[in-house]
Amino acid sequence: MPELAELQAHAERLDERYAGATLARFTPLTFTALKTAVPPATDAQGHDVVFVGRRGKHLMLDFGILTFVVHLMQGGRLREEPEGKQPAKPKTGVARWRFDDGRALLLTEAGTERRAGVWAVAGDPDRQPPLSGLGPDADAIDPPHLYDLLHAHPMRLHGWLRDQRVLAGLGRRLANEICHRAKLSPFASTGKLTMDDAQILVESIHASINESLAYERGRDDMSSSADRPGAVHHREGEACPACGDTVRAVEYKSYTIDYCATCQTNGKVLADNTTSKFLK
Repeated sequence: MPELAELQAHAERLDERYAGATLARFTPLTFTALKTAVPPATDAQGHDVVFVGRRGKHLMLDFGILTFVVHLMQGGRLREEPEGKQPAKPKTGVARWRFDDGRALLLTEAGTERRAGVWAVAGDPDRQPPLSGLGPDADAIDPPHLYDLLHAHPMRLHGWLRDQRVLAGLGRRLANEICHRAKLSPFASTGKLTMDDAQILVESIHASINESLAYERGRDDMSSSADRPGAVHHREGEACPACGDTVRAVEYKSYTIDYCATCQTNGKVLADNTTSKFLK
């Protein structure tokens, strides 16, 4: 799933290209595409794009009178369609924004889950679903606030970093990279971490996001997961760039936690099954 860095860079690209463009029509292309009924999404038609932004893992298309909040989920993408080549029902299409100048943005979703969607929201989007339950954006957190959140929500660190209700914008890849950069076990108990740990975590969060942002800003479109930079994510069996030890993994049904035992767990190898007693 695209994370904060990918979505931030994509929002910047879309903002540069579409700010000021007038919406001619918004069209949901699937039954489940539009998640809201009020206000009518048609209210935005005839209005200009004020800006394209991001909150957590959501894109926001602000038309002044209302904001479209877009969640790409795992396989979704918001892409520009070539002028004159816009089929009425594109194969993977979810929703389309067509503009007066002939351009269009198409929300697509690969795969079979069909979970990507659009919310049309009037007023402050942060106070309404789907954004109202989000924690602070990860790129804006400071050590005292992070320390408070670590102890207010005790759990294993990797899961804590991915919990959007605690800290918004991070996913599996960045959680792997942040834990490695901070030299902390992905299964460390957040309730036992110190203010020094919080300082290191904030530095690692910002450094990991900035590295990813620099890569994404050098592209014309959002990267695929396999292309994104990293030291341990999807690097199982390779040498850790920090110490040379072999990168290891803990496999779950739907995702993998990658880590370096030398850098993060004092050389101890985490058992590779979900019923084991994990290292804290």
